[in-house]
Amino acid sequence: MRALDLTAISAGHAVAMLCGLISLCGVPASASAEGLQPLNDVALSSVTGRDGLSFDLSNFSLSGDARYTYYAPSPSTASAYIGSPYLSRSDDTASEFADPYRLAVVKGAPGMADVISLSNPLNANGLKRWQAAFDWGVNADGIAFEGGSAVFKDAVFYGGGMQWTTPQRGEGIAFGLALRADIGNILLRPRGRDDITQAEPASVAEQMNIRGVKIGAVDSNGNFLNTPWRIADVATQPGIFNAVTDAGGNPRLHVGIDWPDASGAALGGLQIDNVSFRSDITGNLDLGSSRIGSIQIQYLDIKVRP
Repeated sequence: MRALDLTAISAGHAVAMLCGLISLCGVPASASAEGLQPLNDVALSSVTGRDGLSFDLSNFSLSGDARYTYYAPSPSTASAYIGSPYLSRSDDTASEFADPYRLAVVKGAPGMADVISLSNPLNANGLKRWQAAFDWGVNADGIAFEGGSAVFKDAVFYGGGMQWTTPQRGEGIAFGLALRADIGNILLRPRGRDDITQAEPASVAEQMNIRGVKIGAVDSNGNFLNTPWRIADVATQPGIFNAVTDAGGNPRLHVGIDWPDASGAALGGLQIDNVSFRSDITGNLDLGSSRIGSIQIQYLDIKVRP
């Protein structure tokens, strides 16, 4: 990776980022010093009693004109970018501090390094919902391609989280990932994001709509267990993120998941209620639903060439 290019961020965006950091501690960004209130013993006791940091993202939102560009190493002139990010979350006001994010450093397996663990809220009521959007594009072989916008509506995460530590062999970052999520819509809009509060606004001429996405752990018969799918585990089946060099001396970005231990790889499932295409040129196309009853990642090895 040669360079990361950030466009200038205005003073207004800087203030918005500061407000986001304040929200990270569970304090609404609009609160003044005089408006802060002490927490009672019940609220405090719900987030204490263990090492680490507990926090919520009350009233969290982020938006701006920033663009993040990846430039391929020389002699290539290719690049890719994502820009104009938007991210917001609705709150479960009844359990903000009773169901927080938890960041902790825990002991690793015998003889191994400690592990940084980030646990998501259990979100039993499903009220903590994320909305996201970004623009994207690539420039390669003299062709600049503006890909349009990707929009995620009503993404709900139930528990799970990530773990990070040093790998057992070599360099890089070893990680664990557990995921249980319901996503209302994944929208790909090649002509721009338009109204992201709606899945099918009349003003959108072209889009791909992936509706009703469900990801989570399943049993041996493919039935959802309503628990996170352990995609990678730092102790039993670690993931790896690092840079490697092939026999010809060419650098590669590497993402992988190791072989599982004797207990085997965890089972996960993927369900999509509907996939449809909308176009004012070719007409609409409905592909119906899709379901993968059982997914098991035994080994994954991806090397990205510049």
